Amino acid sequence: MSSKVEVNKVVSVHYTGSYTDGEVFDTSEGREPLLFLVGHGQMITGFEQEMLGAKIGEKREFTLTPEKAYGMRDESAIQKVPKSQFPDDMQLVPGMVLGAQSDRGPVQFSVVSIDGDEVTVDFNHQMAGMTLRFSVEVVGIREATRDELAHGHAHGVGGINH
Repeated sequence: MSSKVEVNKVVSVHYTGSYTDGEVFDTSEGREPLLFLVGHGQMITGFEQEMLGAKIGEKREFTLTPEKAYGMRDESAIQKVPKSQFPDDMQLVPGMVLGAQSDRGPVQFSVVSIDGDEVTVDFNHQMAGMTLRFSVEVVGIREATRDELAHGHAHGVGGINH
């Protein structure tokens, strides 16, 4: 029985992600393969959909439109926040990415600009609105352990939580 990428399998892949102009934004080249549990929201939806059914050794290339990647940009996600909301000793610089707690859990945002006592922040994902290209090779597939399924993410090479 040959193993293939499907829900509740732990898959390891080597990948390169690039923008449509060819600029690489992320790659596993020279690093350990990326490990993820299929069907548990660890990866963007389109990435998992494109990899379903792939076998070990198989290479796939695909392009994801924003709807299948990080969504479209939402202008209402750009907000002005009083500078007093940030730690006094924090050096705020446009383009920096910060994390915060929200009522829906942790969120990331980027600093757009600082204007006196007001900071403009953007809660859109940095890649929202972008079309992304991926080149992916499946290097391993295994059954998920009970712990991995319970926790909703892969725990490393043999399913051991590090």
